[in-house]
Amino acid sequence: MASATRDESPEEGVEFIHEDDGKITARDLETGVASFGETKTEALRMLAEALELHEGGGEPVTERDLEEWGIDGVEPGDSELPDCMQ
Repeated sequence: MASATRDESPEEGVEFIHEDDGKITARDLETGVASFGETKTEALRMLAEALELHEGGGEPVTERDLEEWGIDGVEPGDSELPDCMQ
C-alpha cells in the first residue's frame, strides 16, 4: 500500500507518495502533474521536467522522431509493443 506525505497547504507544494515497489512519486498539488524516481531528488527532477512540458516547454515530437524510436504507425491497441517499449 502506498503512503503519502504532504506539505501543510493542500493547494500548493509537492506530495510524495512512497510506492510499494520502493519508487517515490512526486505530485504537484496545484496542477496534478506527477512523476517518479528511485529517490526524492530524482522524483523532483523528473517532476520539474514534467511540469516544464506541461507548461508548453520542450520540443514537439515529429514524424521523424517516431520513425527513429520505431513507433511510426503504431496505433492504440496494437498487440505488439515497439522495441523501445519492451
